[in-house]
Amino acid sequence: MAHSLWQLFRIWAGIGLQSFGGGATTLYLMRKVSVEEQRWLSDDEYSQYWGIVQIAPGINLLGQTILIGHRVAGIWGAIIALAGLLIPSVTITIAITAAYTIVRELPAVNAVLRGVIPATVGVGLLLAAQMVWPPLRTSRSEGTVPLVLSILLIITVIGITLVTKLPSLVTLWGGAGMYALIYWFIQRNKEPS
Repeated sequence: MAHSLWQLFRIWAGIGLQSFGGGATTLYLMRKVSVEEQRWLSDDEYSQYWGIVQIAPGINLLGQTILIGHRVAGIWGAIIALAGLLIPSVTITIAITAAYTIVRELPAVNAVLRGVIPATVGVGLLLAAQMVWPPLRTSRSEGTVPLVLSILLIITVIGITLVTKLPSLVTLWGGAGMYALIYWFIQRNKEPS
């Protein structure tokens, strides 16, 4: 579906206005808009874009926004999507931070802050469930071995993250590299001699 740059800005500004709760909430909203509502991307494409931005340093949500905006309307789409996401959310963040300095001692404010964490975790778990299915579906379509490798990688990364203090770069690149090496070895051995 073609969009004018103004429509694209409005869509991304809507995401920026609703991005309370941090990265998981924003990523959930981005997926909902780009996969379910606007159908700019398939579930698999969205996950692939997310994989691309994971291997780069910086704020992944901005990278994801740029990739999706570029997909929809080229370089101007990337710029407009990024502006749409940032302008409202930065403005709201500044206003809330300023207001918080005034009301931070109120019991109601503290109660809200205690409740927002479990709510954010809930959104994060929903997002994790939605994000895990596309790569598992793809692995399953490639056969049992890739599916088992994907599941083992998920479990291994969770375990390593829980018991070590490895930097996330080591965990992400190490897991991706290990998967690629094992997958390459299996594919190599499948080839007829």
